[in-house]
Formats: sequence, C-alpha cells, structure tokens
Amino acid sequence: MSHSPDSVHTPPPPAVPWPVWPLAALVLGSLLMVAWHQLGRQADATPQTAPLVWERSLVFEDLPNGDIGVIDASQQQLVAVFAGEQGFVRGTLRALARERYRRGLGPQVPFQLQGHADGRLTLADPATGERIALESFGPTNLAVYSQLRTARADAVLISKGETP
Repeated sequence: MSHSPDSVHTPPPPAVPWPVWPLAALVLGSLLMVAWHQLGRQADATPQTAPLVWERSLVFEDLPNGDIGVIDASQQQLVAVFAGEQGFVRGTLRALARERYRRGLGPQVPFQLQGHADGRLTLADPATGERIALESFGPTNLAVYSQLRTARADAVLISKGETP
C-alpha cells in the first residue's frame, strides 16, 4: 500500500502551545511564594511571649558630620555616637523610619530598645507597632545595640564600627 502525499496524516496541533505551560508554572510558583511570604509575616506579627525585662527610650539623630547620635529620651542627653559607616544600625533605623514615612508620621516618638526575659533584644517603634528582633542578625550585630542598654551621658559611647 503506497501513501500519496495527500494522504499523509499529520498530527493535530497541540491544544495549548508549549510555551504556555512553563509560563503557567512560573505564575503559579510566584503566587505560591507570595502566599508563603504573607503567611510568614502574619506569624511574625504574633505577640512576644517572653516578658519584657527592661526598656529604654532612644532617639536617633543624624549629626552634622554624618555620625548617628543616640539620645536617651527620658533624660534628653546624648549617650552614644555611632561613627563611620555603621551599616547595620543605619539599615535597621532606615527600615523603621521608612514605615513612619509611609504612614505620614514624624520622628517625635522615640524608639524602644527592649530586653526580654529569654535574652532577646528588640528595637520597637511604638508609633507604628513595627519591631525588629535584633538577635536574628547574629551576635555581632546584636552587640551593637546591646551596648546601648547601659550607655550613659557622663561616658558617651563612641562606636567606630568595630565589634564591641
């Protein structure tokens, strides 16, 4: 039996072109990642379980020379200066300040440095409810903020970015 060119059977084209399947998988994967991230943020928003042991109200100011001044809000006195780059300090403060800006709030309300019974340290913003769990960034970065617990106006702490 011979086949004529007119009788050659070609398969029908696929119902959905092949590039659509990888694109659909990409969109589905993106949606799943967003959902996972949102669920994680809700878990982070749960109240702290360890009781608060101490708290210190601090105001952070940019000084004319580019350093960061730390003022004890209750005494209105400079207690520390972070000189130099200070990437971690600047990054955490920028995150909290960005949220204040987004909500149309200014710098009037001091931040709260909080120590918990389980040893955790938190930088909280009572104006927005945002908080940063400082121990999450490792012992070196935690030490940068933990030294502020006892910083005093009569012995201003000068940090040049070295590990305390």
